[in-house]
Amino acid sequence: MHALRRAAVPAVLAATGALLIAAGPAAARSQHAVCPGQAPGAARCHAHVIDDGKGTPLATAGPAGFNAPDLQAAYNLAGTNAAGRTVAIVDAYDDPTAESDLAVYRSQNGLTSCTTANGCFKKVNQTGGTRAPRSDVGWAQEISLDVDMVSAACPSCKILLVEASTNRFSDLFAAEDWATSHANAVSNSWGGSEFSAESTTTYDGHFNRSVPITVSSGDNGYGAEYPASSRYVTAVGGTSLRRDSSTRGFSETAWSGAGSGCSAYEAKPAWQTDTGCARRTVADVAAVADPNTGVSVYDSFRSGGWLVFGGTSAAAPLVASVYALAGNAVTYGSFAYGHASSLFDVVGGTNGSCVTAYLCSAVSGYDGPTGLGTPNGTGAF
Repeated sequence: MHALRRAAVPAVLAATGALLIAAGPAAARSQHAVCPGQAPGAARCHAHVIDDGKGTPLATAGPAGFNAPDLQAAYNLAGTNAAGRTVAIVDAYDDPTAESDLAVYRSQNGLTSCTTANGCFKKVNQTGGTRAPRSDVGWAQEISLDVDMVSAACPSCKILLVEASTNRFSDLFAAEDWATSHANAVSNSWGGSEFSAESTTTYDGHFNRSVPITVSSGDNGYGAEYPASSRYVTAVGGTSLRRDSSTRGFSETAWSGAGSGCSAYEAKPAWQTDTGCARRTVADVAAVADPNTGVSVYDSFRSGGWLVFGGTSAAAPLVASVYALAGNAVTYGSFAYGHASSLFDVVGGTNGSCVTAYLCSAVSGYDGPTGLGTPNGTGAF
């Protein structure tokens, strides 16, 4: 398993509560994956949380990572409206405090309320019912991250949370089927090892839908995972996002944990033209994922409040929200390949060692860890 390289995080807070990320190194922070390794036939979520060095999430009195205005500025999303569009989030197990935690996040960030009562937020089980599955602390943290990132990138979007009964692929696929029939874009922040039958209709058929579907590429560095490797999804890699003195005000390099690679089983889609991988290459695009340059999330379910998260679990819902903002009826990851000029190209950083360098190192143009780049507005979506 790839060991994560930990970038540095300075302890200076902006007036808004956003963490100021410097261009240079500083002291590293302890962090861990919130979901354990998956059993055969199951998936794990890709969220990482900053902890106290002993495995307990490090809660703070106020937000201590990038907030909604920061992410909107970093990806040129401010002022874009998607009223009436819905982003669905597919996760496993129940987060009992999802709606109340979301209310705290949105209030802190000056966003309008998003509740069941006003029709903005809806939580269902994998068949669309109201009986929630059992709760799970790690997946609840993942859910909090996901709903907050949709809120950050697309404050005007409705949020549909679809909770699978377990983290088994069969349950997650059932949740996926329901989500893709009731939303304008669908986000998945989970995955597992590739397997020989993944490209069959039994599995890939759940992603061959008429709405854009994003999937986090993983958090163990070089090595393709499923369903990010599916040719029917947009695989979302990860970056380290830092403030700088450029015109944009931010810079990005590949996050050392971002999943990437060459699928062992999925055929190469016609719209993907890189020559170092004969099959499907992961990823397509990317967004912030490094927990050491992470995002603020509010989660009160046995976690303590304001936390700092990363993982490509943060990037997938961000990109799904950009799809919703764009409002295009696109499918798969093909659209960005014809509109790469509307992305921030990411150069620098690596997620491991590989024979074909661009599959694990961020280079000019297309590469594995960051794909074609990160959102610069909605033009690539």
